[in-house]
Amino acid sequence: MKKSNYSKSVVISVAIHALLIVLLLWGADFTFDNKQPVGNTIQATMVDPAMLNQQAQQIRQQRQAAKEAEQARQDRLEQQTAALETQRKAEAERIRQLKADKLAAEKQTREAEKQQQLQQQQALEAKAKAEAKAKVEAQAKADAKAKAEAKAKAEAKAKAEAKAKAEAKAKAEAQAKQDAALNDMFSGLEAENAQRGGARGKHIADEVARYGAIYKQMIQQNLLVDQSFKGQECKLTLRLSANGLVLNVSQLAGNDTLCRAAKSAVLQVSEFPMPDNPDVVKQLRVINLTVSP
Repeated sequence: MKKSNYSKSVVISVAIHALLIVLLLWGADFTFDNKQPVGNTIQATMVDPAMLNQQAQQIRQQRQAAKEAEQARQDRLEQQTAALETQRKAEAERIRQLKADKLAAEKQTREAEKQQQLQQQQALEAKAKAEAKAKVEAQAKADAKAKAEAKAKAEAKAKAEAKAKAEAKAKAEAQAKQDAALNDMFSGLEAENAQRGGARGKHIADEVARYGAIYKQMIQQNLLVDQSFKGQECKLTLRLSANGLVLNVSQLAGNDTLCRAAKSAVLQVSEFPMPDNPDVVKQLRVINLTVSP
C-alpha cells in the first residue's frame, strides 16, 4: 500500500513539471515582423536560468513536502491501524476473557449445585438410615419391654396366686386353730352342763353351746393371728354383764403378745348377745378362754 502511494506521488510530480514547462513556453514571445523586408529575423524572449532553477527548486521542495506529507499520512494511518488493531485485539481478549470467566463461573456453579445435591442426597440417605435404625431399636425396645412386662405380669400373677394360696392356707389354719381354741373355751361349759343331766340341763347346755358358737364367731372376726403365734398359748378370763357388755378381760397365763391380740379381739366386740333364760345367762357371765393358734 505504501509503494502504490509513492508511485502516485511521482506521477503527480511529473505532471506538475510538465505543466510548468508548458506555462513557460506559453509565456515566450514568438512574433514575426512582416514590415522588415530583408532577411529572416527571429525574435525570442529568453528565459532566466536562475528563475528556472528557483522554480525547479520549488518543485523539488513541493515534491519533498508532498512526499513527507504523504509519508506522515501513511505513518498516521499505520499508527491508527496499529492502534485499532491493538484495541481490536484487546477487545477480543477482553471478550474472550469474559467468555472464559463466564464459562468458569457456570462450571463452578454447576459443580457447586452438583456438590449441594450430593450433600443433600447423602443427608437424606443418612437420615433415612438413622430413622430406620431408630425404628428397629424402638421396635426392639418395645418387644423387650412387652416381654419384660409379660414376664413381670406372669411373675406377679404367680406371686399373687401363691400369696393368695398361702393366705388362704394360713387363714384356714388360723380359722381351724381359732375354732379349736373356741371349742376348747366352751368345752368346759358343755361338759358342766352335760353333767347336770335331764331335759332342763340339756336345754341350758344347748343354749350355752349355741351362744358360745356365736361368741366364737364374733371373737374370730376380730382376732389377728401372726405366724409368730404358732406353738404359743394364751388363757383369758372373760367377764360379761347380764346384758352382755364386756366388763373385764384378764390374762391368766400364756404368751403376752398372743394374749394382747386375744384381749383386743374381745374388746372390739365389746358387747355380746345374751339369751332371755337367766340360767343360761348365768353360765355365760364368766368364761375361761384358751387361745392356741
